[in-house]
Amino acid sequence: MANGDFKPTDTERPLAVLIDADNANPNVVDGLLSEVAKLGVASVKRIYGDWTTPNLSGWKAVLLEHSIQPIQQFRYTTGKNATDSAMIIDAMDLLYTGPFKGFCIVSSDSDFTRLASRLREAGKTVYGFGEMKTPKPFVAACDRFIYTEIFTSIAMNEADESAETPSSLIKQTAKELRKNTKLLLMIRTGIETSSDDNGWSQLGPVGSYLAKASPDFDPRNYGYQKLSELVEAIGLFEIKRDGKIVIIRDARKALVKS
Repeated sequence: MANGDFKPTDTERPLAVLIDADNANPNVVDGLLSEVAKLGVASVKRIYGDWTTPNLSGWKAVLLEHSIQPIQQFRYTTGKNATDSAMIIDAMDLLYTGPFKGFCIVSSDSDFTRLASRLREAGKTVYGFGEMKTPKPFVAACDRFIYTEIFTSIAMNEADESAETPSSLIKQTAKELRKNTKLLLMIRTGIETSSDDNGWSQLGPVGSYLAKASPDFDPRNYGYQKLSELVEAIGLFEIKRDGKIVIIRDARKALVKS
């Protein structure tokens, strides 16, 4: 199945959610699991870390609330990340013994790059969740990568209405969006790959192309909840709506046609 080309029935797919406690924030879990629910059913939810250390104490309430199974992994040697090894071994066990259609790897650690690639080689869909500092090789190895700052922002605002949204998630203006040549090129290419003779394309196929072209593409990264809102904010594309169907075309095409 193509990246981002998800059918409604895909929400019933069994998924394995594996969390690296050393490289994830407990504040993101509510938003994270809500996002996972859009992708499938979290049949397995495991989190890995050395639970004898005080720095993971913030996870306790979260694990109980969401029934996430903690996996104990002692740090046998200073400087060596035994947690990563335990996650990778479990992922491979689940790959061969479970009915999972996809894996959700929650970490900002590039050590999981090869794991993501291997799972995809086996025909599984891989969703990565991590902070914006996540190395690009790991992002590129996933079918789709979602930045957890999105969920942190939601949690902060729900707890404190006066909390400021992270600068990376503030809604960008049309001027700022138009300066993003990579974004504009991807949207225009997405339209061209699925447009009719008049240059019109349904928004769904465009979104699927964007997900394939850039695993970490998400309109929320630019401050917009939906792709249609982002495209409309740019101001360089024509948009028509017919119920739930949205079609778009490059405004330059309209000038050529006229």
